[in-house]
Amino acid sequence: MNGPDITLTLAPELRVFTAPNRRGERVPTTVDGTSSLGHVVESVGVPLTEVGRLLVDGDEAPVAYVPRGGESVEVLGPPRPQEVPGAPLRFLLDVHLGTLARRMRLLGIDTAYENEDIGDPALATRSAAERRVLLSRDRGLLRRREIWAGAYVYSDNPDEQLRDILGRFAPELTPWTRCTACNGTLRAADKDSVGDLLEGGTQRSYDVFAQCGDCERVYWRGAHHARLELIVSEALAEFGGGVTA
Repeated sequence: MNGPDITLTLAPELRVFTAPNRRGERVPTTVDGTSSLGHVVESVGVPLTEVGRLLVDGDEAPVAYVPRGGESVEVLGPPRPQEVPGAPLRFLLDVHLGTLARRMRLLGIDTAYENEDIGDPALATRSAAERRVLLSRDRGLLRRREIWAGAYVYSDNPDEQLRDILGRFAPELTPWTRCTACNGTLRAADKDSVGDLLEGGTQRSYDVFAQCGDCERVYWRGAHHARLELIVSEALAEFGGGVTA
C-alpha cells in the first residue's frame, strides 16, 4: 500500500502476530485510502478472529471502516468470556490439536476433530456448515473468509491451551459425558452388556462402565483415571460448571 500513515496500537497479546521490528507500543502503518480497517489489521499479521474492539481516535469503528492518514487506531483483543452468538457453543479443532480435543471432550465440551489433515478449505467449510468455532495455531487458516468463527490457540502446551480456551469461551463443563475418541455421548452400561468387549482382567477388576452411543467404545476407571480426574478437578476448580464422576 502507498499513502499516508496511521498510528496502529495493538493490545499486548496481539503483538505476537507481527514482525519483531513492529512490536512496539505504537506502530506507524501505511494506508491507501481504500482498504478497510480489517484489511489493514490483517496486513500486519493479526487474524480478525483475535480482534475485539477497534478504536479510531478513541471512537469505536467497524472492520469495514476505511482509515485516513493521521488517525490513531487501537486494536483490542476479544472480551473474556467471548460470546459466540448464533448457535450452541461447539468447536472444531485442526489435526495438530489432538490432545486438546481429547481434554475438551473429557470435560463434556462438544469438540469435533480430524485426526487426518483434510486441508484448510475442508476445515473452513465444516466450520461454516456445522457452525463450530475453529481452533487452530495456523494463522492462515483463521484468515479464511468462509469459517463461521475461529480462535487462535496461543500455546503449544496442552495444559495452557485448555486453560486459554476455557477462559476465553467459558463453555459449560459436564465431565465424563463424551467419548474422548469420537465425541459421542456416553451412557451407563452394565458389565453383562459390554462383557464381550472387555479383556478378562478388566471384567474381574471393575464393575462400573460407560459406553459411547456412537462408536460403542467402553470406559471404566482404569489405571489412567487418576490423571484424568486431576485434569477435570483442576478445570472445575478454576472455571466451574459440571460435576465430577
